[in-house]
Amino acid sequence: MRQRWLHALSRPVGAIGLGCVGMSAEYHPSAIDDMESLRVLARAVELGVSFFDTADVYGPFSNERLLGRALTGRSGDLVVATKAGMLIDEATGQTRLRADPGYLRAACDASLRRLRVDVLDLYYLHRVDPAVPLEESWGALAGLVAAGKVRAIGLSEVSVAELDRAQVIHPVASVQSELSLWTRGPLADVVPWCGAHGALFAAYAPLGRGYLTGTVRSAGFEPADIRSGNPRFSADAIAANESLLAVIERVAGRHEATLAQVAIGWVLAQGEHIMPIPGTKKLRYLAENIRAADVVLSATDLAELNAMPAAVGDRY
Repeated sequence: MRQRWLHALSRPVGAIGLGCVGMSAEYHPSAIDDMESLRVLARAVELGVSFFDTADVYGPFSNERLLGRALTGRSGDLVVATKAGMLIDEATGQTRLRADPGYLRAACDASLRRLRVDVLDLYYLHRVDPAVPLEESWGALAGLVAAGKVRAIGLSEVSVAELDRAQVIHPVASVQSELSLWTRGPLADVVPWCGAHGALFAAYAPLGRGYLTGTVRSAGFEPADIRSGNPRFSADAIAANESLLAVIERVAGRHEATLAQVAIGWVLAQGEHIMPIPGTKKLRYLAENIRAADVVLSATDLAELNAMPAAVGDRY
């Protein structure tokens, strides 16, 4: 597999990572199958995946435990990124933010136990907590690096202004944000910032939460599926966005590739410091996604894809 360079760890990683949230939460929760997910994780390593993304809130907690079980003894070969700062409110069942230093330090210790490692490779602030100055949260993560509990730290879904504030305190190793053919906002500012500062950009949802694969044709999601309340997955938006799929289909036909492979290939083409982290819990989709690293889009392909209209519906 092609590779990306993770400057903060002075090592390469496979150009396509694996987002693991869907193995434990968010998509088709009634179909969660840990044994199948363990097979997917093992096969991913065999196919050259070396970057795995999780968070304590995924499950909650069960996704970290799953990776700890699957990757025990492989920590030196792989990079496991996890996150803290977002949690499930037991009273309401809704997510809320918490990023005070004491909480982040305790969350780090808990993640270390669940992942069965002595040091976290990459630790993200999942979201900036408006109740806590970013400098305090980021300073706490920097303290975890100094304490030897974390090797590198990153931020998720942040602005350039927030990145600048964090960078003054400690280098930003990675930024994780949504980036895909129907979510391109980070290309205007955050992606260039990462390129200029030696930070990896980890692109989550590069397949548009499944829509860009062409397999989502109706709005029939179970209530616990994150897409059930997403504006882009309303019946009207699904129908309106069919025009995007038509463009991807034309490009895919020229390469004898799938829509998913073109969508991932487009993300890869946006910069050598960008790594898509598509998620799946199915072996057949894992293999398909990884083969996207072999799809090299031409200037004509990219021009056609870049000319696609904006997606109908907000992303959240």
